[in-house]
Amino acid sequence: MRAQVLVLGLSSSSPIQNPKTLKFLTPPTYFSSAKRVGLKSKSSFSSHGILLASTNLRHRNCVVKTEHKGVSDIEEDNVKSKVRRKNLAVFVSGGGSNLRSIFKATLDGSVHGDIVVLVTNKYDCGGAEYARDKGIPVILFPKNKDAIEGLSTEDLIVALRSYKVDFILLAGFLKLIPTEMVRAYPKSILNIHPSLLPAFGGKCYYGMKVHKAVIASGARYSGATIHYVDEHYDTGRILAQRVVPVLADDTAEELAARVLHEEHKLYVEVVAALCEERIIWREDGVPLIQSKENPNDYR
Repeated sequence: MRAQVLVLGLSSSSPIQNPKTLKFLTPPTYFSSAKRVGLKSKSSFSSHGILLASTNLRHRNCVVKTEHKGVSDIEEDNVKSKVRRKNLAVFVSGGGSNLRSIFKATLDGSVHGDIVVLVTNKYDCGGAEYARDKGIPVILFPKNKDAIEGLSTEDLIVALRSYKVDFILLAGFLKLIPTEMVRAYPKSILNIHPSLLPAFGGKCYYGMKVHKAVIASGARYSGATIHYVDEHYDTGRILAQRVVPVLADDTAEELAARVLHEEHKLYVEVVAALCEERIIWREDGVPLIQSKENPNDYR
């Protein structure tokens, strides 16, 4: 059986010193690129090996300097030259403001990667329109029962492999990621949530509902959380957070704007670390971000 990939709109924190034994993923082996051709819908994906590091801290295909006195522009370029640019897939359901921030960061050099495909469950949403305008292929997912457009989970995984996607970034995508995709991309899918998880997270907490609940609870602080995606809503390992105050006279809209402003900065910082292979996994399963300025600091 062969499935034709449907591509739409293809028109052109305190530092932690010396963490304990760490483990991390080795790079996956990808299928050959086949953007606009038929792809076999049943394929065996290569497994991701687990490598243990007992004393020295290492990333995937990246050597850590033993001496580091600050990164100049030249040194930063040298570091990036040793790391392959990563291919990113972004999933959206709405306007895509985080998509825009990340895309601009890939152009100005802040993020050592490229958005190679966008996935959406709403063909005409603002994020999809922005992607088409920038020449980014758009895929409709999931497949609706009554519609001929859209990919199944199996076909979407094949499509992402054809684009050689390294990481998947959820940026306001309101559908639960299928278990098959989580298993196909272990420790490679991130989501951003507009609260300080684990508070105000879960299936019913999204969009303005989150900010209304925060204000109603009397919480004095809120913020943004970036976490790894597992088989459930908002329960994966937390990677980074940014805190904002909740003012006494805040409306949900005002709080949402304050959190979103921090989201745009935080997501770019995290994706930059991801693409530069500065995510380190502590032996107890907690992910840490290695400081660019001082490789001995972790946040």
